[in-house]
Amino acid sequence: MQSHDDDLTHFAAHGAAPLPVSNDHSYVEHNGARIWYASYGTGKPVILLHGGLGHSGNWSYQVPALVGSGYRVIVVDSRGHGRSTRDARPYMYELMASDVVAVMDTLQLERAAIAGWSDGACVALVLGRQVPERVAGVFFFGCNMDPSGTKEFVPTPIIDRCFGRHAKDYAQLSATPDDFDAFVGAVSEMMRTQPNYSAHDLAGIRVPVAIVQSEHDEFIKPEHADYLARTIPGAKLILLPGVSHFAPLQRPDEFNRVLLAFLGHIPS
Repeated sequence: MQSHDDDLTHFAAHGAAPLPVSNDHSYVEHNGARIWYASYGTGKPVILLHGGLGHSGNWSYQVPALVGSGYRVIVVDSRGHGRSTRDARPYMYELMASDVVAVMDTLQLERAAIAGWSDGACVALVLGRQVPERVAGVFFFGCNMDPSGTKEFVPTPIIDRCFGRHAKDYAQLSATPDDFDAFVGAVSEMMRTQPNYSAHDLAGIRVPVAIVQSEHDEFIKPEHADYLARTIPGAKLILLPGVSHFAPLQRPDEFNRVLLAFLGHIPS
């Protein structure tokens, strides 16, 4: 593992490290889509939900660290992303949340901690609000819960490198490899208009939550992270210095320490 890839040069050229080999990977047929998942290790379950336009392989620096610390790790490709398919309906975080529940049901997981990155964090917090009995805690990294929380988009070389890697990975993994432009448009529309959680909605969340914000996040306003931490009961705000929206790839060792510390404090 590279300890630092702050400008994502390595990621752009080579992608993340390969995921470990899993003897437990398959698809769940759910609500018009085939949802791919893989499971690793044994112990308390942790579900990792990747960001928009990406796929589960973007968590490859986190999976071995979590398994090595005694957790069972489940990764899920969101519908239309990676190896998962979708139907003609617009992307919705609530729909993707229902896919995660379907994976949990297939694996007979009554309850799991969920770590979400960007769009995956939206899905994780939707689950924490809608099915709290299934969610041990939410590690909410680099995300907003209403459209006002996002910054005006400004292209940067780091974003360009990440986007280029997403395009290559989509062509390699997707069941519709030539549809990347349409895929980007559909996901971008979801990001522009969703989610729309009010302060009242957020105040009703009762699972343990960490709001994790990078110092140089390109997309999320720091004041929005503060607002989420103040509004969700008991939520903790964690700041990651020196990294951006892509911290799990840029400095995985540091990101993993924070994630493991959160998981270690979730009540059994």
